[in-house]
Amino acid sequence: MSYTIALNFEDGVTRFIGCKEGETVLDAAYRQKVNLPMDCSDGVCGTCKGHCEQGEFDMGDEYLEEALSDEEAAEGQVLTCQMVPSSDCVIQVPVASSLCKTAVGKLEGTLAVVEQLSEDSIELAVDLDDEAALAFLPGQYIHIDVPGSEAHRSYSFSSKPGDQRATFLIRNIPNGVMSGYLTERAKVGDRLSLTGPMGSFYLREVMRPVLMLAGGTGLAPFLSMLELLVQKKAEGSSSEHEQPIHLIYGVNKDDHLVKVDALEHVAKELPNFSYSTVVVDEASEHPRKGYVTHHMDAEVLHDGDIDVYLCGPPPMVDAVLKHFDNEGIVPQSFHYEKFTPNQAPKEAS
Repeated sequence: MSYTIALNFEDGVTRFIGCKEGETVLDAAYRQKVNLPMDCSDGVCGTCKGHCEQGEFDMGDEYLEEALSDEEAAEGQVLTCQMVPSSDCVIQVPVASSLCKTAVGKLEGTLAVVEQLSEDSIELAVDLDDEAALAFLPGQYIHIDVPGSEAHRSYSFSSKPGDQRATFLIRNIPNGVMSGYLTERAKVGDRLSLTGPMGSFYLREVMRPVLMLAGGTGLAPFLSMLELLVQKKAEGSSSEHEQPIHLIYGVNKDDHLVKVDALEHVAKELPNFSYSTVVVDEASEHPRKGYVTHHMDAEVLHDGDIDVYLCGPPPMVDAVLKHFDNEGIVPQSFHYEKFTPNQAPKEAS
C-alpha cells in the first residue's frame, strides 16, 4: 500500500511523493530527495511542523507538547517526522521549495488539439509524454512555454488528474503571445514544454455545500474539479458527491458560453450538482442577465454554511468579495483565484 502526499510549499510549488504503509512523511520525502525542514526527527523540536489540509493519518504520542500542542493538533498542524498517513494527504509546508532543495516539475508533451470554441476562448489539448509524471490537485495551474518565444503563460487544467491528455481553456487575447501562437502558427504535433503544477486554488474535501463561481475561461479549474468528483462517484471511493454543489458561470456575450455540454454531463452523473449560466450583454436573450452576484440566491448560500470557490478576471473577483462583504456573508471557507493577461493566477484562501 502506498499513499500520494501533496506537499504545497509557500512559494506556490507543489511536489507529490509516495508514502509507504507505516512510513512517516519526513522519511518518504527524504527518500525522494525532498528535504523537508527538520532538526531532530524525534518529535522534539517542532522544526518539521506543517498543516494537513486533508487526509487521514496517525501522529502517535511520541512527541513533546513543546513541539506540537494539543490546540495545534486539533487545528490540523502536524509533525512530518511523526505523521504516518493512512490515506492520500495534502500538507502545507511553511517554507519555500528552494529551501527544501526541490524544484517544480518539468514535462514535455505534444500538441494534440487546438480548437477555437468562441471568439473569446480556445481549447488546447496536450498529450503528455509521461502522464504518470504529472500529478496535480484539481484547480491548480501550470506554465506552458510559448513556442518561438522566450515567454510562458499560466493556465489552469480543465482535465482531471491522471489523464494522459491535459486540456486547458485559454482566453483569446488580441495580440497575445500565446493567443497569436495558437491562432496563427500552432499545428498538431508541435512539441510543448510545461512547468508545474502550482497554486493553492484547488478542491478541498467536500464536507458541506459548495458554491462555485466562474467567469469566462475561469471555468477551467471547475471542470477539473467536477470531473474528479464524477470519477470518485463512479469508483465508489467517496461520498463527496452527496453534498449539494452549485456552479454559476458568467460570461460577457452569449457565444462566450463554452463547455456547457461538459456541465450537462456532470449534472447527469452527479445528482446533487446544478449549474446556471449568466450573460452580461443587455442585448442578450439569455434568461439570466447581469453578473454572477445578481444570481446568488439564498438557497445556494445556505446561510453561509458553504465552501466558496471563485475563479475569474479581477473585476469579477473584486465584485464578489464586495458583495459578500456588503451582504454580511461569511462562508465557512473561501478560496479564490484571479487571473490577468500575461500573469500567473493570483490566489487567496
